[in-house]
Amino acid sequence: MSAFKSLALAIELGSVKRDQALAQLQAMWRAHAFAQEQMDQLRQYAQETDQRWTQGAQKSTTPALLHHHYQFMERLNQAIALQDGALGNAMQRVEAARQVLLQTELRLASLKLVLTHRQAGLAKVQQKRDQKQMDEFAALQIQRQLRLQAENQA
Repeated sequence: MSAFKSLALAIELGSVKRDQALAQLQAMWRAHAFAQEQMDQLRQYAQETDQRWTQGAQKSTTPALLHHHYQFMERLNQAIALQDGALGNAMQRVEAARQVLLQTELRLASLKLVLTHRQAGLAKVQQKRDQKQMDEFAALQIQRQLRLQAENQA
């Protein structure tokens, strides 16, 4: 029974680790979604800024203003590139968390399988023991009946 207690404890701890790994994966997905939302906002802002500039530049513009616009758009594109890197890092963390969850689930499944096999083995031993007792009881019953028949015939 202590082997079963040890396995039950290992399964319980495995379940806790799996739940923690799942929570970590969910947190990584939320961080990825936040990074994606920031990326979308940056791209939308860049697009809106470019549209406003194009509309405003049609009316009047100066070379200095055009230069500032290009510098600003270059900085905005740098920010988008940085955010793209952050988004890639967030996806790597999601994948790492997914792998940790997969490993904890595999470990938990293997522990449950070991427990099932051990319980089945114990049940088989118990069944053999019960069968042996029933066979011995039946043999004793037959011997008693034969003895009673022999006594009645004599």
